[in-house]
Amino acid sequence: MNTPEWLKPGRCGAVIGAAITALLTVWAFPVLAQDGTGPLPENAEVRSYGGGWHCTLGYRVNAGDCVAIDVPDNAYATGRSYGAGWACKRGYQEVGGASCEAIPVPENAFLRSSGFDWQCDRGYRQDRETCVLIVLPENAYLTDDPSGSGWACDRGFTASEAACVPIAVPENGYLTNAD
Repeated sequence: MNTPEWLKPGRCGAVIGAAITALLTVWAFPVLAQDGTGPLPENAEVRSYGGGWHCTLGYRVNAGDCVAIDVPDNAYATGRSYGAGWACKRGYQEVGGASCEAIPVPENAFLRSSGFDWQCDRGYRQDRETCVLIVLPENAYLTDDPSGSGWACDRGFTASEAACVPIAVPENGYLTNAD
């Protein structure tokens, strides 16, 4: 078995020494933040903690200045120094990293609380990108189960195709909790 060169006797110390030197160099010469140093540029404000400054909302640092972020319609500035610097408002989705378009919500549906997708109103079920009316047979009630028919049979009835039929109870029998 061949031993790697750096593991041979007398070489480990050199490798470890080089690693320590590299770490000390990184710690000795820290990278300065992109903002917060130097004179206060236009569209910046003094930090409320520590020292230095940061760009006001809707601006970001570029070569020591605060430049405006192009925030598209139906979006808001996030104040983050990374990414686009903006996010789409509730009910809108990012398109191509440059705009926000309304999330299409079909008739008889509503936008979920997350603001990113929709759900059918009660009494309707999703069928691809639409909401269709749930036809409720006699002796049935609506369920909150989004899959399947959207309804269940009343006690004493069982589903048979698109109907609820009475359960045949034999003489001297009774329905259990499962029926």
